[in-house]
Amino acid sequence: MTFDDLKRSRPDLAFIAHWIQPGAHVLDVGCGDGFMMDYLQTDKHCTGYGLELADDKVLESTQRGVRVIQQDFEKGGLALFGDNSFDTVLCLSALQMMQHVEALLRDIVRVGNEAIVSFPNFAYWPHRVALLKGRMPVSKTLPYQWYDTPNVRCATIEDFRALAAEVGVEVLEYVALADGRIVDFLPNLRGELAVFRLRKKNGR
Repeated sequence: MTFDDLKRSRPDLAFIAHWIQPGAHVLDVGCGDGFMMDYLQTDKHCTGYGLELADDKVLESTQRGVRVIQQDFEKGGLALFGDNSFDTVLCLSALQMMQHVEALLRDIVRVGNEAIVSFPNFAYWPHRVALLKGRMPVSKTLPYQWYDTPNVRCATIEDFRALAAEVGVEVLEYVALADGRIVDFLPNLRGELAVFRLRKKNGR
């Protein structure tokens, strides 16, 4: 898979990929169908694993040539790995599905020198409009109806910044994206996806 393939299919992942060094050792927590790890392996020559629970997604990832460990990462899945086992740990559009976000954040910065997380920004202006109309938001980043969504958490960019400080995680960089492009002006209002680059406080 080439960068053009990635950018055409998933512009958000194309942006995130530029934060990952060529040849890095990567863990993708909640790797889904393995799309991101497939790109990182073939185009950036990265090594590593995906961590996924769903049987169908494990199969899809394996068919892409991604090495997948089938584990529930909220139930000790990351205990498999020692401190700083990876250059980068990814947790992309999965945090909002987690019951224990604080513990997961501490764990991903423990096993990785750095971590990259992304999640739907609940403060995105169409989401606010939907709430003003008395409806739960449905959008590209929140595609489910309220009654069938796997999401159990809703957060904004400012919420996550506060949580990172509370759990002792250093924010190295963060951006808001819309259609894969950085939103500079009023990012918490105009960004549909939040992306954070993190590490343990006080460095590695």
